[in-house]
Amino acid sequence: MSWGPATFATTHWSVVLAAGQRDSPLARAALEKLCRTYWYPLYAYIRRRGCAPEDAQDLTQAFLLHLLQRNPFSSLDQSQGRFRSFLLAALNYFLADQRDRARAEKRGGGRPTLSFDALDAEARYRLEPADQRTPEKLFERRWALTLLA
Repeated sequence: MSWGPATFATTHWSVVLAAGQRDSPLARAALEKLCRTYWYPLYAYIRRRGCAPEDAQDLTQAFLLHLLQRNPFSSLDQSQGRFRSFLLAALNYFLADQRDRARAEKRGGGRPTLSFDALDAEARYRLEPADQRTPEKLFERRWALTLLA
């Protein structure tokens, strides 16, 4: 890992292009160089987006693994822009996908869900008068009213 400043270094396109040639003996060294060069800036970017250190480490490693598996380097072209712009855009898409997956898991992760009328519940909640009692006291009151109904 490179522990330099959290800035994106200028990338030599020869390294990016070499990384894209899986059959080349230089590809492994080029991929390693890209991973070492960009690990810390990617990690720092994720941390600055509010992730805990352990989560940022896991996301950085997962992102780099994702890149290595997909091998997008073979289709990159210097005329399309900076490598760091590509890398940052790819990271943002990856983080959005990870966030979506985490939300899906929180919402049942593919298991059948019980249908509650959440919209109706929210509409009812908005109609309730303001009350200074604690949430616990209000829960007890609502429970009693529900039983009586």
